[in-house]
Amino acid sequence: MTKLQHVSDKAAVGLSLLCMVHCLFLPIVLVLLPPLSGALAFNDELFHRWMLYAVVPISSAALLIGYFHHRSNKVLTICLTGLGLLIAATLLGHNVLGKYGEVILTVIGSSIIAYGHLLNYHLRRQCNQADTLKQD
Repeated sequence: MTKLQHVSDKAAVGLSLLCMVHCLFLPIVLVLLPPLSGALAFNDELFHRWMLYAVVPISSAALLIGYFHHRSNKVLTICLTGLGLLIAATLLGHNVLGKYGEVILTVIGSSIIAYGHLLNYHLRRQCNQADTLKQD
């Protein structure tokens, strides 16, 4: 498995988990440690947009690399669904979804993306092992 394949799925999973941690735990930290609120609570909408700018290209690259190996429409559908939910949560934001709606949609979308990339990684690994066996 090439290094780019390996790193792209792990980066996509890591960024998705970072989104979840931000959405779930940052409010708790801000309530427990109010003096840190200025340093930690930089513009929430801006954070989501920057995360989206990172997640979409990395996820897309990992998906395409994986798809050309395993040709699994299931993985493609799972990841695109997760990306769609994450994009919707970011673009609609607090104004349309409300504070909790945005968090729920972000967590669901991020979870789906992480699952899809783990599946993508697993299927690519299986394909690479099968290719290795064919060569022997």
